[in-house]
Amino acid sequence: MKDSRALDRIVSVLDITPADVVVEIGPGHGELTRRILEYGPKELIAIEKDPALIEYYLQKLVDEHNNLRVIEGDALTELPRLTPYSLLPTPYKLIGNIPYYITGHLLRVLGELGNKPAVIVLTVQKEVAERVCAQPPKMNLLAASIQAWGAPEIVRYISKKSFKPSPQVDSAVIKIVPYKEGPNTNFYPFIHALFSQPRKTILNNLKTLGLTRENIEKGLLSAGIDPKARPQNLSIKEIKKLSQLFTRN
Repeated sequence: MKDSRALDRIVSVLDITPADVVVEIGPGHGELTRRILEYGPKELIAIEKDPALIEYYLQKLVDEHNNLRVIEGDALTELPRLTPYSLLPTPYKLIGNIPYYITGHLLRVLGELGNKPAVIVLTVQKEVAERVCAQPPKMNLLAASIQAWGAPEIVRYISKKSFKPSPQVDSAVIKIVPYKEGPNTNFYPFIHALFSQPRKTILNNLKTLGLTRENIEKGLLSAGIDPKARPQNLSIKEIKKLSQLFTRN
C-alpha cells in the first residue's frame, strides 16, 4: 500500500495505547509496522512468511525498536502456536493488510483461537468485507460463520489506487470485536447444512441433517420462523437459536 493517509487511518482503527500488545500479520516492507510503532505499544509481534523481507526491511526496524519482535513463518500456523494464554496472556490486538487469497482461511483460524484478540482490524477485498458484514436479506455462510464468534463492521473503503501495483478490485477495512464465548461445536455443521443450497427453503436444506419434515416444521414454527423462508433472510440471532434447537443432542 502506497497511500500514507490510508495507512494512518487503518492503524487508527486499532486505537493503540502504550499498554497494548499488537500482533501484525504480513508486515511486508514495514509500512504499517512503522505506523504502529509510532503509537508506542508495549509490544508489537509481526509475523512474516518471507525471509527476504525480514532481512532487507524488517530487521532494521527490530534494531531500532526494542518493543518489536518479528516471527518468521506463516500466520495461518503461527497464530495458533503464539496465542495460547500461557504464551500471550495479555489481551492483545491484531491487525494486517493480508493477501486476499488467505482471507477465508485466516478468518477460520481466528474463529478457532481459544485466546482471541480483543479487536481485529483487517484490510480485505471489498466484496469479501460486504459478505462478512451482511445482514438479512443477504445473510450467507461466510457472514454466519464470522458473526457467530464476533461482531464485524466495515469502517472504511480503500480505493485500488492506494496500492502499487493496483489490484483489480477495491478494498475495505473491517473491524471485528470477538465475543467472550463462541458457538458450540455443532454450529458449523449446522450452518453448512442451512446454507447448502441458498435458493432452497430452510426446511428443505435442514433435511440434510437427517431430520424429518414434520420435526423441522414443528421446530421452525416454535421459533417463529416460516419454514418456506430462505436462509439469507435469517438474522444471526435466529441462526444461533435454530442451531441450538436442531443440534441439542
